[in-house]
Formats: sequence, C-alpha cells, structure tokens
Amino acid sequence: MNKNLQSFLFFLTFIFAAVFFSNFFIFGIKKFEKEITKLYSAEVLVSLPEKGKKTTLLFVGDIMLDRGVKYMVEKYGNGDYKFPFLKIADDLKKADVLIGNLEGPISDKGKKVGSIYSFRMDPKSIEGLKFAGFDILSVANNHVFDYGREAMEDSFKRLREAGIDILGGGFNEKEACEPLIKEIEEIKIAFLAFTNLGSTFWSAEKGKSGICWLEKEKMEEKIKEAKKMADIVIVSFHFGEEYFSKPTEFQALISKSAIDAGADLVIGHHPHVIQEIENYKGKYIAYSLGNFIFDQKFSDQTMKGLMLKVLIRDGKISEVIPIEFKINEFYQPTI
Repeated sequence: MNKNLQSFLFFLTFIFAAVFFSNFFIFGIKKFEKEITKLYSAEVLVSLPEKGKKTTLLFVGDIMLDRGVKYMVEKYGNGDYKFPFLKIADDLKKADVLIGNLEGPISDKGKKVGSIYSFRMDPKSIEGLKFAGFDILSVANNHVFDYGREAMEDSFKRLREAGIDILGGGFNEKEACEPLIKEIEEIKIAFLAFTNLGSTFWSAEKGKSGICWLEKEKMEEKIKEAKKMADIVIVSFHFGEEYFSKPTEFQALISKSAIDAGADLVIGHHPHVIQEIENYKGKYIAYSLGNFIFDQKFSDQTMKGLMLKVLIRDGKISEVIPIEFKINEFYQPTI
C-alpha cells in the first residue's frame, strides 16, 4: 500500500471516529439534561426552601345575592346559594384571607327605606359565602341601610355567627372604625373600611350602630393608629361614580392621602366597572375591582371584574396580581 493511500485511509478513520464520538458525547449530554430535568421536576422544586413565608390575600368587588341573582339560584341552583360561587370557589379557597364588599344586608327583617334599587339578601345566602371561603366582608357602603337599622344589625349578627368578620360597620363607632387585625405567620395585617355614599345618618356613633363614615382627617388618624398596631395596613373605600371607567379626582385624593398616612394598599369598589390600578410611591391603589356577583347584564363592563391577589412575604407586600374574570349568564364569576 503506498503512503498516499495509507494516509487517506487514516484520515477517513479519524473523521469517522470524530463523528462517532461527538455524536456519542452529544447524546450523553442530552440524556444528562433529561435526567436533570426529571430530578428538578415540580414535585422536587416545591420541597426546596423559599426565602420567607408567603401569605396570600384575595380581594373581590361588589357582591349582591338578591334580585336577578336570587332568581338564578332558585331556578337553576335549586335554592342552594353555593350556585353563584360554583365556577370560582376552588380559586377563592386558595387564599389565606378572602375579602369582598357585601352590597346590602342579609336578613329577613326590616322595611325598605331605600330607593327602587334596594337589596336584602336571603339569610340562606350566608351558606354560599361560607362555601366560597369569605373571611371578611366590608359593609361600609350605600346599600347596608336599604332595609333600615333593624335589618342592618340583624345582618351584622348573622355574619358574625357564621364566622365572617364585618369590616367598616358595627354596633357602635369603635366596632365600625377600629382596625380589624388578622395575624398570619406572625405578620399582623390591619384592615379598615370607609364610605362617603349614602347618608351621614348611617354613621356609627357611641352607643349607636352604623358604618364608618369617610372623613379625610378621621381616616388619616385611623390609619396612623393602625400602623402602630400592625405590620401592614389595608384600606377599603366604597367611593366614586357608578359606571365611570376612570377614577374621580376625589377617589385619587382620598386614596393617595391614605397611602401618605401609612396605608400599604388601597382597595376600591362601587363603580361596578373595573378602574385602573395605580402605583403611588411604591404602594398600590386599585380604584375599583368592579362587580364580583351582580345582575347588571346591560353592559359588557358590568359583567366582568377583577380579583386582586396580594402576596405578602417577609412582613411586606411583595406582589399584587390582578386576575380578570367574566360573569356568565347565570351571574356566576368565571375565570
């Protein structure tokens, strides 16, 4: 065999060996990557330690279980008030604390003293709220007095007996306006609620039941007091103009004043439509979460809303996540 042919065969052998071993090496790397992926699957990752303990709060907007909603419960839900919550309950129950705004009393007492748009929810509706997992319901709004003081007080009593805390209302001014404090994972969270809608006649006083009326100076004072008692202060406002997609100047003024006074988060409701979420000085203002359960099928805007998922870690709010949903033809919120 001449030297040229021998060199050529050696060269081919070298090329073949190089290709073979490179493919073997690449195959080995891919197999290794697959094994690593299996090793760090979701089951393994959830067991890895996280920095700080996490608490999840979930806020929703206006809840009304009368009128058209009641009709749907009776016609399609066999009278079971779990019906409005069936499509979303699993998502709600993932929260450590679930908070909403209850638009009207839950009672079979009192007489209608409000407008034609007055609500009084069947006492059985509490079972639906319990099923959904509500921990706190704000009652500082313009419908709490629709059937007078008797129905309002009956509603307060029924909610408390069901293990649901009321916010922004009570049998006296102290109960209505003092912060509600929840301690979770050694973190104290203070909740306050105010409204300027309705009548000052509904305002709670010493020895008189009612709601916490919104006055700027009083609100700022209550927030400063709450800040001394808790790590995080969250303020709920029932304010603004119905069906306005943008917050009013008053909403912006009051919300920013609350942040300046020490609030860490502001939650708004009443407009029945979604309004913007603003970052103000590193704190968040959700001006209106819109409807959660309501029978206002006259527009697309009133048939959707926001849930606000708030994550707390290391004693402060670490993340605010808006989750949009739609309300179906049976008035059930559905993600």
